[in-house]
Amino acid sequence: MDRFDAMQAFVRVVETGSFTRAAESLRISRTSATQLVQRLEQRLRVRLLNRTTRRVALTSEGALFYERALRLLADMAEAEASVAGVAAAPGGRLRVDVPSPFARLVLVPALPDFHARYPDLRLELGVSDRVVDLVDDNVDCVVRGGVLVDQSLVARKLVDLRMASYAAPAYLARAGMPVHPRELSEDGAHRLVAFQSMRSGSQVLPLDMQRGGERVQVRGHHLLAVDDGNAYVAAGVAGLGVLCMPAYLARGHLEAGELVEVLADWRMDALPLSVAYRPNRHVSARLRVFIDWLLDVVATQRLDA
Repeated sequence: MDRFDAMQAFVRVVETGSFTRAAESLRISRTSATQLVQRLEQRLRVRLLNRTTRRVALTSEGALFYERALRLLADMAEAEASVAGVAAAPGGRLRVDVPSPFARLVLVPALPDFHARYPDLRLELGVSDRVVDLVDDNVDCVVRGGVLVDQSLVARKLVDLRMASYAAPAYLARAGMPVHPRELSEDGAHRLVAFQSMRSGSQVLPLDMQRGGERVQVRGHHLLAVDDGNAYVAAGVAGLGVLCMPAYLARGHLEAGELVEVLADWRMDALPLSVAYRPNRHVSARLRVFIDWLLDVVATQRLDA
């Protein structure tokens, strides 16, 4: 039995919670994954996993071995990288999930530079605004806006995004220019396009806006809610309502005359944009160089302006 393969199979079963998903991620059969873990248990003479028809759970011995196996696999990967002389130019696969507007406007246009620096690193890019389970989806890191809800993840802030409100000229021609946030409320004259995650069932968050010493919270009136950033912006450009979003998303549309900033004398709290990853996952050279590169890209783009 190859101890490396067995430990790798065991770790993937724990991370995915399934022999089937572990086998798929390792590109082996489910039978092979099962046999590797069984032989590992036989060699150690302990049960590492409790198996039922619905779930796989760690035993107390399995939990201890899992943490040690993670460190051993990480040390082995670093050792192989140093011997192969690729520590300065990491290779392999890196799986990342980012919001759709961020991918379109920031990340994808900058990727030629990334691949020029790291030609042996294969990036698998998920583009979505959905909630991603890093374990089940086997993702190395995600980029998301807002306060990190999952406290089991490590978050590194990339930037604080300036927030502002916008509307299309056609919409303003019909509804007029709003002068106070209360006009966006349910009984107001204006309506919002709302951003709402359909899969997670989250609610539309109220708007907190401030001008001088006056601070108001508005639960906007909306006839449309979308869960994709690009579709959200497109809805505003189409004149379906007022948008409240990071300012960098509006730059091109402002220049093209497709959007106009509204309520410009009112301010909203900045939206933190962070990259998050699992703390119990070895921070590989691949992930480190990607995060450092991403920080440089965000700083160059001036997304806080």
